[in-house]
Amino acid sequence: MKSRINSDSVSNQQPAARRNFATALGRLVRMAAAGGSAALLAAGLTFGPSGALAQDSGAAAGAALTGGSTETTAQPETQNRLSLELNNAVDEAGLCRLSYVAVNSTSQPLETVSYDVVVFDTNGQVSQFLVLQFGQLPAGKTKVVQFDLADQPCDGISRILVNDVAECQTSQGNAGICMDALSPSSRTAITFDT
Repeated sequence: MKSRINSDSVSNQQPAARRNFATALGRLVRMAAAGGSAALLAAGLTFGPSGALAQDSGAAAGAALTGGSTETTAQPETQNRLSLELNNAVDEAGLCRLSYVAVNSTSQPLETVSYDVVVFDTNGQVSQFLVLQFGQLPAGKTKVVQFDLADQPCDGISRILVNDVAECQTSQGNAGICMDALSPSSRTAITFDT
């Protein structure tokens, strides 16, 4: 069974998050009034023109906390990634049902995506070669796909390795982005990697 999840359908927790942010911001403003602007600077906020609060770029806040250095470290890039997460592995009627969450954070809509994978047993030995077909992955979208492994208990799998790309098509034809941008991960006891 395949499911498609629109990445725009996020939970309704935003109002509570805004209240929490407003409460924290109020505390910072009170701290700044009592102890000067150092508390705001450490939190990444500064007073802008005409006394309004402004978001700092982070370099000044980092300098305040580290004693003067304004160098920033590179943040992990979340864009230009094709995230494949092994989200769940459930035994069901003599098979192992694997649920994957695929997120195409690249700017390219992918017409067809499939991967050659290798399944390892608990002794680290190769037990199966498979092709996982994810189908179409539009840019900026989330998709949930399930695969059933017949005659295979989930607790008999230690690792699933993405061995190669079987198919990667954009509207312009074959593309290398499916392996170049691939970021595999697992929320299960089964390792899912390259």
